[in-house]
Amino acid sequence: MSTNLLSCKRGVAPVFKPGTAVPLAPRFGGRRAPRIVCEAAAASPAPVAPKSEPAVVAAQAASATPAAPVKERPPVADDQLALLKTQLKRAQEAQHKYATFSQAQVDEIFRSAAEAANAARIPLAKMAVEETRMGVVEDKVVKNHFASEFIYNKYKHTKTCGIIEEDQAGGIQKVAEPVGVIAGIVPTTNPTSTAIFKALLALKTRNALVLCPHPRAAKSTIAAAKIVRDAAVAAGAPHDIISWVETPSLPVSQALMQAPEVSLILATGGPAMVRAAYSSGHPSLGVGAGNTPALIDETADIKMAVSSIMLSKTFDNGVICASEQSVVVVGKVYDEVRAEFIRRGAYFLNEEEKAKVRAGVLIDGRLNPNIVGQSIPKLAELFGIKVPQGTRVLIGEVEALGDSEPLSQEKLCPILAMYKAPTYEHAVHIAHSLIMYGGAGHTSVLYTNPLNKAHIELFESTVKTVRILINTPASQGAIGDLYNFHLDPSLTLGCGTWGSTSVSNNVGPQHLINIKTVTSRRENMLWFRVPPKIYFKGGCLELALRDLIGKKRAFIVTDKPLFDLGYADKVTRILDDINIHHQVFYHVTPDPTLACINAGLSEILEFKPDVIIAMGGGSPMDAAKIMWLMYECPETRFDGLAMRFMDIRKRVYEVPELGKKATMVCIPTTSGTGSEVTPFSVVTDERLGAKYPLADYALTPNMAIVDPQLVLNIPKKLTAWGGVDALTHALESYVSICATEYTRGLSREAIQLLFKYLPRAYSNGSNDYEAREKVHYAATIAGMAFANAFLGICHSMAHKLGAAFHVPHGLANAALISHVIRYNATDMPAKQAAFPQYQYPNAKHHYAELATMLSLGGTTDDEKVIKLIEAVEDLKKKVDIPPTIKEIFNDPAKDEEYIHRLDALAEDAFDDQCTGANPRYPLIADLKQILLDAHQGPILPIKSLEFYSKV
Repeated sequence: MSTNLLSCKRGVAPVFKPGTAVPLAPRFGGRRAPRIVCEAAAASPAPVAPKSEPAVVAAQAASATPAAPVKERPPVADDQLALLKTQLKRAQEAQHKYATFSQAQVDEIFRSAAEAANAARIPLAKMAVEETRMGVVEDKVVKNHFASEFIYNKYKHTKTCGIIEEDQAGGIQKVAEPVGVIAGIVPTTNPTSTAIFKALLALKTRNALVLCPHPRAAKSTIAAAKIVRDAAVAAGAPHDIISWVETPSLPVSQALMQAPEVSLILATGGPAMVRAAYSSGHPSLGVGAGNTPALIDETADIKMAVSSIMLSKTFDNGVICASEQSVVVVGKVYDEVRAEFIRRGAYFLNEEEKAKVRAGVLIDGRLNPNIVGQSIPKLAELFGIKVPQGTRVLIGEVEALGDSEPLSQEKLCPILAMYKAPTYEHAVHIAHSLIMYGGAGHTSVLYTNPLNKAHIELFESTVKTVRILINTPASQGAIGDLYNFHLDPSLTLGCGTWGSTSVSNNVGPQHLINIKTVTSRRENMLWFRVPPKIYFKGGCLELALRDLIGKKRAFIVTDKPLFDLGYADKVTRILDDINIHHQVFYHVTPDPTLACINAGLSEILEFKPDVIIAMGGGSPMDAAKIMWLMYECPETRFDGLAMRFMDIRKRVYEVPELGKKATMVCIPTTSGTGSEVTPFSVVTDERLGAKYPLADYALTPNMAIVDPQLVLNIPKKLTAWGGVDALTHALESYVSICATEYTRGLSREAIQLLFKYLPRAYSNGSNDYEAREKVHYAATIAGMAFANAFLGICHSMAHKLGAAFHVPHGLANAALISHVIRYNATDMPAKQAAFPQYQYPNAKHHYAELATMLSLGGTTDDEKVIKLIEAVEDLKKKVDIPPTIKEIFNDPAKDEEYIHRLDALAEDAFDDQCTGANPRYPLIADLKQILLDAHQGPILPIKSLEFYSKV
């Protein structure tokens, strides 16, 4: 037999024995079927005491006889439908007119209506009690006062008309519009206060409201609505802006909710009514059932806790849906709490009395409507029990929870169940289970020491309610603005998805308006970031390194060839002279791997440097940057750093600012990568054979030393490949969607220098110092350009080509760049990358600008771009770079493998970090075609720039 709290069978009561664990309700689902409260009340006579037998006997007799056949509700009469249709049409017309009112007009109408409702709070309260025979006049006065005064005070300055928010600098407006005609369903438990509340919200938001009262509360509901309507009309509102159904019934309510003229349903009532609202086909705001538990732990102020619960539970005879239904007490203080309840006027039922109360709480499995909102004397009479005079609340001490324990359900009258829990954790489990049984999402209360953070955190992380009240009476606390001014005042309390409602907060004006967001195009703040210090000119190495005076320990990262050639000695001699202890790591390989980086990192962690010096080409600098990052931030995840981003400022994975442990210095000994001034690093994952371009401005070095004397003896191939790599950096950054006035000047200067000096540096080597110097500077200048403008698909494809076939990076770029220029040079790309400052396709014109700058000739932009491609191919020829990938491979087996892998190469290139900044956003098929064209044959002669994407 299951003891699951939420699957109890009637008559089988799971018992919580002291010292045993209370089963925890499932975190999701497991809620009991909703119970009908107000609808049952609608079909019942007004509460009448039995003349002979106690109510318990009648209830038992009813349960022992077969259920009467369910009578079908009569359909709505044609004349009623016609009347409703006419009424809704008038409401629509009134709302259309009211929608043109200004904020000032609306606020005056709102004020006048609130004042009128507040002035009538006493007669309306008396009328509600007299008509429904529920509740307490004085408490209904308070509710009417709350619904008028508190609602007005909270929202009197709230903007609900036209522009409600505006940020001119940010280019954004929020414009409020009314939703239209609102159908308002009003319960019998709070007929006047709910009518006032909904009418005021509708007026504040320029909506029309058609109220459907509960049949047992029609007179008082209509009286309240009429007072608000008349005051609004007197203040200038259209006459039919507030209206009501004169002869309400459930069929009429359903017809109202399903009417096409209705834009929104504001439903307050029993679960069946709320379900009907949500199934009407219209947007709806409804409330879920409440079954509020109040938990008292061993650190609580017991007098305050008990007094608060009594205050709440006796308020209006317990009809507020947020009122406490059960009290859960930690065993250590149970007796003290029990005694305090008695002292404050509670009466604890004995076993015989509990049996009678249980039988009278439910009728046919549903809450007995005759007990709702009744006083203690009336309840005692209904149940056939005797209680002391002055009793304020009935309490039944129980252990079971579920269908077999009627006292564990929502009771809407001054009756409480009380549970004893051996530990606080068990108490939380019981409270959570009570919520999931009959009040998911609504309200829960914890009484504890305000400083008891552990208890508060456990409670708030366990219970599934959208209002969690700490040391607060539930009835008054849940409706807001009384015990905490930051909780919005409302008489419609959303319960979130846990309670099968669409809102998880207190309903207010913000839920009754449509908000139009008007956004103007804005160019986001741009940036230009380079190392704080860049030293250049021949022989600057020594002077630049002396800037490190005061540092203690330097870790030098380089590769074996440079180490063997004595390049590291050039640095260490200077470090010795300025008293900086040093250690050299020379195991960086071309295309540095994670294994290489981890090896260097282990030495760094042991050496604990305050400066890291990277010396070499792109590989040592790339490796050193990642070592620096892992040294400064050991929690860094490589996969997070490698994660793709659309905008570097909005990336998912954030890297903290570096430099707290060590300064990063980069000294390039090749002319090409520009890594000494960029926030990029390219690392190979040897496990996957994948090359990852990593990007984050945190990786920007603190110092770059660009000394031409270190590159005088670069081999010819490295000169050519590095030079064309730098040229590709300049060309791609010039047409990037992120290019700016700050970067294009750098790109142009680098392009001019490379076209002029790269052939000389290649041919003359160390004998042409000027050419070596200018090419070295051009590489760094291009690096500063693409550090801020980024690159494009040439690099995307080159990264994948290099990783898959071990083609040197510069050579891979050289094989592809002319094909990329042709691809980008169009004024009607199939796809364009999205970036606010890139207003229209302009790459062709920008390429033409470069051709003009280089005096290449041509009249039209197309002719100039062709001349530029011819110049790039001529430059490649001068430095002996083959025109095709096929010639670079010079291996039929590689050609065959390349063709076989084209699809994968294209897809991987599409997902490369560099792709997003390309001016023509590529299709994967486009990349495949470019890779194929670059492999098959030379791009020259070229007659047309046409490249049609197959969308």
